[in-house]
Amino acid sequence: MKIATWNVNGIRARQAQVQAWIGRERPDVVCLQELKAASDQVPEALVEMEGYWCYWHGGKGYSGVGLHVSKSIAAERPAFSHPAFNYENRIAAVDLKIDAGDFTVASVYVPNGGKDFPAKMRFLEAMDDYAASFHAAGRRLILCGDLNVTRADLDVHPKERKPHAIGQRPEERALIERLLGRGLVDLGRALDPANDGLFTWWAPWRNMRQRNIGWRLDYVFASAPLAERATSCPVQKDVGTSDHAPVMASFA
Repeated sequence: MKIATWNVNGIRARQAQVQAWIGRERPDVVCLQELKAASDQVPEALVEMEGYWCYWHGGKGYSGVGLHVSKSIAAERPAFSHPAFNYENRIAAVDLKIDAGDFTVASVYVPNGGKDFPAKMRFLEAMDDYAASFHAAGRRLILCGDLNVTRADLDVHPKERKPHAIGQRPEERALIERLLGRGLVDLGRALDPANDGLFTWWAPWRNMRQRNIGWRLDYVFASAPLAERATSCPVQKDVGTSDHAPVMASFA
C-alpha cells in the first residue's frame, strides 16, 4: 500500500503535474493540500480521476484539501467526511477497510499562523483531540499533510533556524509532540532518523530548493501498528513546481 501527500500550492496551476505524478506513482491514497480552489473550480480532468474515488473539499482563498482512494483497494465509494474542527476546509477524512484491517486516513492543511497565530494553535489543539479520540478507542489513524510546524531544529536547515519564527516556536512543537504521543509515529523521521537534509518545503527564491535549504513541514503520521508495516517514506524532492515536495509512504 502507498499513501502520498502533497501541498500542491494551487491545483489549477499544478493540474498536469498532479495527473502525471499520480499516473506514474499510482498511490492507493492521495492527500492534497492548498488547493486554492473551491470544489467547483477543480479542473474537470481531476474531478473524478480514472481509477479513484475522489473527494475535493475546497473553498475560496488559500486553503482546501483533496482526498482520493484507489478503486483497487475500495470496490465501492468509501465514506468521505470532514471532522468537526474543519476550519477553512482544512481537513478531510476517509474510513477504509482493507486486508490489513480498518483505519482512517486524514488529509490535513494546518494554518500557517502568520496572520492569525491563535487560530493555528486552536487548530493544532483540535487535531490533537481528534488523534486522542482514535487512540482512546483503539482505532488506527494515518494523518497526512502540511502541518506547517517543524518538529525540531533538525527539521530546519541551519541557515533558516530562527527560534521565534512561526513554524519553529516551542509551543507549536510541543503540540506536535503531544499529538505524536497519541500512539502515532512520524514515519519520515522514524525511517531516516539522522538525515539533517530531510526537508519538504523551500522558499521560492535564491535557488533554495536546488541548494536544499529548507524546512520539513509535510508529514505522514501513522498509528503504531500501521507504522510497523512501513517500509519507506521518502520526500520526492524533484517532483513538481510547488514550493512543497510530495511525501510517499509505502507499507508492506
